[in-house]
Amino acid sequence: MPRDYLKKATLTPQSHASDVHDTVIGILEDIKAGGDAKALEYATKFDKYEGTILLTQADIDAACALVSDKLKADIQFAHANVKKFAEQQKATLTDIEVEMAPGFIAGQKAIPVEAAGCYVPGGRYSHIASAIMTVTTAKVAGVKHITACSPPRPGVGIAPAIVYAAHICGADKIMAMGGVQAVAAMTYGLFGLPKANILVGPGNQFVAEAKRQLFGRVGIDLFAGPTETLVIADDTVDGELCATDLLGQAEHGPNSPAILLTNSEQLAHDTMAQVQEQLKTLETAEIAGKAWEDYGQVILCDSYEEMVAVADDIASEHVQVMTKDPDYFLNNMTNYGALFLGAETNVSYGDKVVGTNHTLPTKKAARYTGGLWVGKFIKTCTYQRLTEEASHRIGEY
Repeated sequence: MPRDYLKKATLTPQSHASDVHDTVIGILEDIKAGGDAKALEYATKFDKYEGTILLTQADIDAACALVSDKLKADIQFAHANVKKFAEQQKATLTDIEVEMAPGFIAGQKAIPVEAAGCYVPGGRYSHIASAIMTVTTAKVAGVKHITACSPPRPGVGIAPAIVYAAHICGADKIMAMGGVQAVAAMTYGLFGLPKANILVGPGNQFVAEAKRQLFGRVGIDLFAGPTETLVIADDTVDGELCATDLLGQAEHGPNSPAILLTNSEQLAHDTMAQVQEQLKTLETAEIAGKAWEDYGQVILCDSYEEMVAVADDIASEHVQVMTKDPDYFLNNMTNYGALFLGAETNVSYGDKVVGTNHTLPTKKAARYTGGLWVGKFIKTCTYQRLTEEASHRIGEY
């Protein structure tokens, strides 16, 4: 398909991917054999934490008391939106029963899983929104037991805002543990927890690899990779806005792809210049600049039709459309994690508070799946019922 790379990525997310497979499989096997004690050993080693693992109500109350009223209100706003949207999604999953032929009934039941494990990153940043997105959605789905876990900070524990968010969103247990050991603990049912039927939520490469290795024993939401963003823009917006939105996602990590797709060569050059200008003062310039240098791309196309074809080939996690006719892309694109339509619809809004889920497919997985939604926690199970007369008739076939 026609495309002109004014800037091409020198790396892909797989270029220097650490071989974490052996490390993860060793930890999982150790914890499977050693149980609680071995999980605690790894928590001490990697989390550098020796405090309470399963938070008591007193622990939760103390953490919640540390959260400001303003932040509580923000979290409540996001929770309300995520809950409302998840409830609307659940309404599309209904039990059905149909008479296929006289005396022959077939049906479907929507059944929530029994137990879910929600991983909430909390290392460099407190991913409050991840607690809201995962726990709320599982709760709306009707999951009976929800464990939320997050990496504790040495001598401190889980960030209070994460505790508050997980608590108000409906977590039954909150576990101060991160990394592979947390994933293993939820999977194997350590510390008195029920064994998780599904694991959801983003995490680092070790968490992602642990989920990959455990898939089959448990369900998972996605095989997650680094944050991706694709900005589709024409000459109705300027380079400053495009650069701001690209860097706003590139700062997530040094291997986060950020791509501009445009039919305006002037906008392409203006954006590249603005990226360099903004990196001079951006607080996260060390990370965002590295991501832009190694993974950033600027692609020039001739038409909307070509832009759609290129965008579907990229199949990005986040796609921000800032064009004269954003609905053209809504109506014609098929491969994306989430669309953000119009210059006023910043990707961070969806990542945090508007109600749609931010656990989304990466590494071209948008070709075959959408993101986390209430249906991930629900099994659609079928049943059938035949009368004696229908059984004889069907048996002949």
